[in-house]
Amino acid sequence: MIAWLSQPWPWYVTGPLIGLVVPFVYWFGGRKWGVSSSLQHMCAAVAPGRVELFQYDWWKRGSWHLAMALGVVVGGWIAATFLGGADQVVEISAATREDLAALGIRDFVGMVPGDVFSLERILTPATFTLVVVGGFLVGFGARWADGCTSGHAISGLSNLHRSSLVAVIGFFVGGLFSAHVILPWLL
Repeated sequence: MIAWLSQPWPWYVTGPLIGLVVPFVYWFGGRKWGVSSSLQHMCAAVAPGRVELFQYDWWKRGSWHLAMALGVVVGGWIAATFLGGADQVVEISAATREDLAALGIRDFVGMVPGDVFSLERILTPATFTLVVVGGFLVGFGARWADGCTSGHAISGLSNLHRSSLVAVIGFFVGGLFSAHVILPWLL
């Protein structure tokens, strides 16, 4: 069973499973699936009461999201610790490996390349830009778009929201621009 769980599953299995979780949670639990709002609920729980955005009953409105976000973190830790993967080489195509090698990325062990994301490299301009500036832009964009990329792509599209379709198209265009223009310029 562990061997079956720890191997990559094909897209045609995982895609429908993820797609079916969203309406299941909504129809049977009356909850919207989403993670980006968890940060707002965490801030409402610990931030001073002077910030208007955080003045609401975070426990009533946000406990579901916080429990789900905690489950994602704990589940990821369990998978990485007990199912392996931290020292496995990521399976990507030879063409992608060549493209990444041309950018100076040659470490394909684990989920993130150590050539870019490591404690030793955190203060380099490229890694700082990718992690800090990129993280800020993702967080800001998620709140501005009223949801993150996966929230719009999974929840929004499954609920047939037009705004989610526009957001997902924007995410893909921005991702392609970042991968083909910004990333090569940074690295």
